Amino acid sequence: MNPNVKRLLGLMLVILVCLSTTTATFRTYAALPNQLRLFEGQQTKLDLVMPVQASATVDRPDILRVNGENRPTFQLSPNRPISLQSAQSGQAELKLKLFGGIPLKTLKVNVVPNLRVIPGGQTIGVKVKSAGILVVGHHLVKVEGERKVSPGEEAGVRLGDLITSMNGNRLNDVSKVADIVKQAGENKRPLDLVIRRGDTEVKAQLTPAYDQEDKTWRLGLYIRDSAAGVGTLTFYAPDQGVYGALGHIITDMDTQTPIVVGQGEIVQSHVTSISKSQNGEPGEKRAQFVKESRVLGNIERNTPFGIFGKMVSNPEHSVYKEPIPVAFREEVKVGPAEMLTVVNGQQVERYKIEVVHVTKQSAPATKGMVIRITDPRLLQKTGGIVQGMSGSPIIQDGKLIGAVTHVFVNDPSSGYGCFIEWMLQDAGVVLASPQSMNEQGKVHVQRDPSFSFTSRRSHQSSGYVESIRMNTKTVGSLDKSLIIIEKFKKIKKKSFRQKEFHL
Repeated sequence: MNPNVKRLLGLMLVILVCLSTTTATFRTYAALPNQLRLFEGQQTKLDLVMPVQASATVDRPDILRVNGENRPTFQLSPNRPISLQSAQSGQAELKLKLFGGIPLKTLKVNVVPNLRVIPGGQTIGVKVKSAGILVVGHHLVKVEGERKVSPGEEAGVRLGDLITSMNGNRLNDVSKVADIVKQAGENKRPLDLVIRRGDTEVKAQLTPAYDQEDKTWRLGLYIRDSAAGVGTLTFYAPDQGVYGALGHIITDMDTQTPIVVGQGEIVQSHVTSISKSQNGEPGEKRAQFVKESRVLGNIERNTPFGIFGKMVSNPEHSVYKEPIPVAFREEVKVGPAEMLTVVNGQQVERYKIEVVHVTKQSAPATKGMVIRITDPRLLQKTGGIVQGMSGSPIIQDGKLIGAVTHVFVNDPSSGYGCFIEWMLQDAGVVLASPQSMNEQGKVHVQRDPSFSFTSRRSHQSSGYVESIRMNTKTVGSLDKSLIIIEKFKKIKKKSFRQKEFHL
């Protein structure tokens, strides 16, 4: 072939390809996902512009029905959306072809069993005991004359360290520490410490010093073992017997390190008053534990997406008496939604909000969506999002989509929310991936009994803790011995109180 003709044909091909990318068909094709997740019985549509003859084949019509039919092969109507309906759990593959033979797109569809939970919104009291003794500071001990030392600092003990054992004695209560320190000091023997530092275990030796002023043996450390305060319940999953709350991690107010939960419980709480939010100064819920209230659930995990544990029944004052569907993160969209929360007593109320931005996430991360309060009743009562609302469930199109997590300081009517999918994952409710299907191709929704905070993805945990150090601090208290820390963007926030001792 003449070289000039070849160049001309090549140029025409390049022009044809460039022009094709501007067509509605190409843009629609490019927007199609490679994978799609559906719950059993769920319907969805693919808006695919097909001005030419096209066909579709599905390898498992018993799992996925196309345009209401359970046939494996069928013709597509030009310029009409494709309707998909899941019939049962499993995995199916949908192939689109032009002119009956030219491959256009292969779409993998993963169908999981229906998952329904009961949205919360109740204000809850939170009581947490750490899985050891948390070091929150160093202090100097006067040993002789004017000389002062900190045995703990000299031994290499750091702020944020969790001391889990002293001389072989497992620690879960600060009241036990003084006797162990006294015995070691009087016997002039060092203490063998086992320390949890992040995800690693460290051993150290510490020799107590005798405080000449207080006439007692000291470690030169400030320590604490508990935290308590109020938060908001996000959901209760009756089939799995678990709950999720807060939507953020509980950290120590001084060290900003996550509290590793040893044991804990949630109880009923009562909102007594509201301090309204203003530009530059977020407000807060003021609340008290309900005396003699029953324990609603235990606390097993404290993660970047909240606290999680077992719960046996739906708490009182719930707006929903029956479970509702949850949404995959890709189902969340810009548009109207509602939030459930308490601003007076124990009454959970619905408030109108707007989802103004949705972030695409392929792995667990906070700040999945930007929300704005639009309900004039809530704006009048609170001025927007206030401290204590973290964990308030967000509902859109009849599905639970996420929870409130942050407030914007300069615009308290707006803030961030996280996707409910990540909270369910941390609660141990697993939406199985295709790799976890059984031999029959079934997919299961279950509670993972082996999941724990220490098994989380370390890059997610460490990055998240770093953001908390930058964005959180304490600004108040509920009483003189406790404080809850809620995560809000660039604010000093109060909600949890913690008691500390110096030894």
